[in-house]
Amino acid sequence: MSDRVVITGLGVISALGTNVEGNLDALLHERSGIGPITVLPTRHRGSIPVAEVHLDDDALAALAAPRAVRSWTRTALLGLRAVKEALAHAGIDPAAQRTAFISATTAGGIDKTEPIYDQYFLPEIPDEAAQYLGTHDPGDHAQRIAAELGFRDLVTTISTACSSSANALMLGDRLLRHGLTDVAVVGGTDALCKFTVNGFNSLLILDREPCRPFDRDRAGLNLGEAAAYLVLETEARARARGADVLAVVSGYANTNEAFHATASSPDGTGAYEAMRQALAMARLAPEAISYVNVHGTGTPNNDASEGIALNRLFHGAVPPFSSTKSFTGHTLGAAGAVEAVYAVLAIRHGVHFANLRWRTPLNEAPLVPVTRTRRDVAVRHVLSSSFGFGGNNTSLVLSAPEARP
Repeated sequence: MSDRVVITGLGVISALGTNVEGNLDALLHERSGIGPITVLPTRHRGSIPVAEVHLDDDALAALAAPRAVRSWTRTALLGLRAVKEALAHAGIDPAAQRTAFISATTAGGIDKTEPIYDQYFLPEIPDEAAQYLGTHDPGDHAQRIAAELGFRDLVTTISTACSSSANALMLGDRLLRHGLTDVAVVGGTDALCKFTVNGFNSLLILDREPCRPFDRDRAGLNLGEAAAYLVLETEARARARGADVLAVVSGYANTNEAFHATASSPDGTGAYEAMRQALAMARLAPEAISYVNVHGTGTPNNDASEGIALNRLFHGAVPPFSSTKSFTGHTLGAAGAVEAVYAVLAIRHGVHFANLRWRTPLNEAPLVPVTRTRRDVAVRHVLSSSFGFGGNNTSLVLSAPEARP
């Protein structure tokens, strides 16, 4: 019996759509989700483009839960919606076996605590503020989702900046390989909030136009919000219960170069090592990779650093690659899981997704991404990377079920 860890369920909500089907349709037809701010209450409406889920919190709550959910943050509601889709897709009841829930976030429930910050200092905190006191904790969303859906075993939260949900997938895989759980539901969720928008704006890395990853004239990133989760189990268990095996977790690696609090090293050392070690775990030569979903934020620093690392890893012969952040914006703690879902879709549907708005190669690494969606291509192994602040870098290798090293 195989001990490979496989993916049997997907769930996602983003600016591209409220489910996997909607996201895939937007990717295939090159419909970007980046546009003006319409939901987040901020003075930056009209000046900073983002990739929002175009539902207010009441509409999102109605979509995510069949009953009223009080004092839930937007982050938690996004996560609930995506987890429910992933469980339904896999045919899994969390209470029916040992099921770990590993969720990731960066901002947590700040979307609900920042508007009422001043009220915390009143002699008596009003009820409308008090209900959100605990939601500032990054782990609050995971605990709420777990209680709502019946997760009774391991529930934990990871927050390692932009690599958070890729690291959630790594942890889920390791738990399964060591027999510590039967199923792992892994992923992440992040909602836009003023703290995030203003924080990235203060770093001077937000593009005032829809972003242009890997373009010489790129001017920064666009922020987005999303949630995405994947159901992991061993192949032996999945086959025994007749589940549809969507893809295999072939390899992964996490490195931390600690070069700078927010910037990647100019020579791409951390990114290179994460990708190299992930390939080594998968026992794959670089030329075996069919498609790369790059981190590709659109910032001058990231794309130059990642481009140099790609050139080094693939000896100048980089396989087809693109940044789907040109569709979704940078969804922070959710990004690794969103792009892992897209990697599985690339395998399942034989597609290379477009890198929108690209025109001119980088000076540092003259690479040409996929600029128009390519269909009917053979995608056997996908390398998907998430490189976070502080140099926390993670790369995943996801493979077609029939593919072998």
